[in-house]
Amino acid sequence: MGCREEYPKRQLVRIVRSPTGSVAVDETGKAAGRGAYLCRRAECWTVALRRSTLAGALRTSLSPEDVAALREFTASLTPAEALTTDPS
Repeated sequence: MGCREEYPKRQLVRIVRSPTGSVAVDETGKAAGRGAYLCRRAECWTVALRRSTLAGALRTSLSPEDVAALREFTASLTPAEALTTDPS
C-alpha cells in the first residue's frame, strides 16, 4: 500500500481491523479480522496513512486514536530499514 513492493510475508507487518472494529498492529500475524500488510519502512507507513490506502484496504475509516497509534508504531521503524527479497 505504501511502496507497492513485494516481499516475503514474514518481512511485512500486518495491521488488522478486528471484528469489533478496532485497528491495531498485529505482531503475531494471526489475529482475527481483516488484515493488510506493510513493509517495515517508515516512509511506506507515512504514505499509506496520508493517502488513506490503509483505511481502504481494511474497509474502515481510521479514528484519530487509530492513526495516532499507527504513527507511534511508524516512529519505531527506521527510515531506511533494509529489506531483502531473499526469503532466508
